[in-house]
Amino acid sequence: MLGTNDFQSMHQFTASHSAQGTASLVQAIRQAPIEPGMPVPAILIVAPPQVQEPKGAIAPKFEGAPQKSAGLAAALSAVAKERECEFFDAGTVTPTSRVDGVHLDADQHERLGLAMADVVGPILRRLPLGTEQGI
Repeated sequence: MLGTNDFQSMHQFTASHSAQGTASLVQAIRQAPIEPGMPVPAILIVAPPQVQEPKGAIAPKFEGAPQKSAGLAAALSAVAKERECEFFDAGTVTPTSRVDGVHLDADQHERLGLAMADVVGPILRRLPLGTEQGI
């Protein structure tokens, strides 16, 4: 669930820029050396919930973030499809924090964790048995 910090006021990144950063990370993972016989790990790209209007002490740090981050889930979904990764949009489960508009509150973490268990379980079950990654 990467990308939110790309939209801090000090950066001029758009959703497309952030998604391309994620694509670079996918490429790096797939090119990393692995032990002989080990499968390339499954990759799940998780789009963070859309940044809301920042509030409180972090507001200046994330000024303009809602506008810059618009479309991130769609851009990450496209990267996942293009790179043959799994994809989940956390924004379908929870919005961002009621407190700061950027992070998640405790109840939102719980809601996301429960939803992610339903997403990650089937991915893990598809991995070959007898590997470090299989179950």
